[in-house]
Amino acid sequence: MKHLSVLPIVFFVMLVELHAQPTNQKFTHEDTLMGSNTPGRSWWNAQHYDVTVTPDYATKTISGRTTITYTVIADNHWDYLQLDLQKPMLLDSLYYNGKMYINYPGKPHYSDGNHWFIPLPKTPKGTTETLTVVYHGKPKEAVHPPWDGGWIWTKDAQGRPWISVACEGEGASLWYPCKDSWSDEPEKGVSLTVVVPDDLVAVGNGRLASKAKIQNTALTAYRWEVINPINLYNVIPYIGNYTSWNDTLQGEKGKLDLTYWVLDYELEKAKKQFEQVKPMLRAFEHWFGPYPFYEDGYKLVQSPHLGMEHQSAVAYGNKFANGYLGTDLSRTGWGLKWDYIIVHESGHEWFGNNITAKDRADMWVHEGFTDYSETLYVDSYFGTEAGNEYTQGLRANIANDRPIIATYGVNREGSEDMYFKGANMLHTIRQIINDDEKLRSILRGLNKEFYHQTVTSKQVEDFISQKSGKDLSKVFDQYLRTTKIPVLEYKRAGNTIQYRWANTVNGFDMPIRLTTRQWLKPTANWQTVKLTAPKEFSVDKNFYIAVKKEN
Repeated sequence: MKHLSVLPIVFFVMLVELHAQPTNQKFTHEDTLMGSNTPGRSWWNAQHYDVTVTPDYATKTISGRTTITYTVIADNHWDYLQLDLQKPMLLDSLYYNGKMYINYPGKPHYSDGNHWFIPLPKTPKGTTETLTVVYHGKPKEAVHPPWDGGWIWTKDAQGRPWISVACEGEGASLWYPCKDSWSDEPEKGVSLTVVVPDDLVAVGNGRLASKAKIQNTALTAYRWEVINPINLYNVIPYIGNYTSWNDTLQGEKGKLDLTYWVLDYELEKAKKQFEQVKPMLRAFEHWFGPYPFYEDGYKLVQSPHLGMEHQSAVAYGNKFANGYLGTDLSRTGWGLKWDYIIVHESGHEWFGNNITAKDRADMWVHEGFTDYSETLYVDSYFGTEAGNEYTQGLRANIANDRPIIATYGVNREGSEDMYFKGANMLHTIRQIINDDEKLRSILRGLNKEFYHQTVTSKQVEDFISQKSGKDLSKVFDQYLRTTKIPVLEYKRAGNTIQYRWANTVNGFDMPIRLTTRQWLKPTANWQTVKLTAPKEFSVDKNFYIAVKKEN
């Protein structure tokens, strides 16, 4: 969750203007280096990252050391490895397989914008290597996190340092060196060591592996371990005067460890509000399958910003209140019955963290499904009709300013409609499938088929079509790749109607259901049918379409 779904409703128009992109936009060399599988990225696959960072609150600087373990996956590959580290961060020294790196004659390492190109020996396919990078600098500071990414240097209500990072849009390389591509998650996880003053606590992803006082200093090192694949923008330190408590959930795969970290003076409010976690997890395991990271546990961490889906360390900043900062994005009342950030950000553990888009252009796979997880949560505890009303209410937030799927290979995401329109597309598909057990099987199947994987939108689309037994390709094209809302045009004479689709992609033939439960199968050509019930002609509102009566 980065943009629209975390903004107050009153900012909606401003947001659309802020993020609208012209259809004839031009892309730069930097866009390609950041957004594509370049020759310097394509020959190696990350296995593990070992990140150590020491932040300095007074100067807003950090120093760090990152070791990347990787496997060579191509023969006769390019001579250079692309390492991403955004300015103004500075690279101090390199170590290759544990030894000080020395430039090859005639092939010095060089920088190109926010990227370093490092010549390395060509080793056989299947070889495992390590590259260690020592670096320092003053990383980009977030002005309005999490929407504007960077380091967050703030204070809690008692005037004590409170520090974190949000970097989904900008990328993890704004603060540590990496292959900053969603397509390459380290298969063996990440270690994150955070060195902080003794009076502060550092929380990270996964499980706490060690806490060690650094001799002859006033510093303590907290080492956190993630053993599952993880998207690098999810690797985040939280630093503050934290306290914690533990719980467990008997889930589908057995005992799931739950840990909660909040500022010490917020403990009682947090314990009450976080009672919503277990019901949420039960609902999502029912619909999506087992929580994807039992080995790393589930953790909810109070953050100095509204929230983000940081894997196994979900960021929470919703002020211990229901709704979205006390408001209901659906305007129906249902959104005030539960904590938006707990539900939405945790939904990302399945869609965004377990199943991750290879390219930011397909970010709807994260946000569309996660936004729809809210509907399924409402459905689970307040009934299907409540879920229907909630989803329909979200439509007022849809801009239809540009397609949900953006240009590939240039580090761009599509319209913010990926949230609310994405959810309404999925709700429409639910009506087409017309079988909630089959829908549940499909959602669980996605999380099993693409478990801990990166995917394309096409893979997800094809899976849903295949498992539903319905060709939904034109439905996906319509809602994801255009801004056009299908218009059902009709003419009526007594109990007989003529009808057709307008404002659609070629070949669009999505069936729809009337409120009388009668099904129609419109195409671009006029068809005639007799209504089975002599009532006012009305389409089921769960279909996200427009209806127009023709004379």
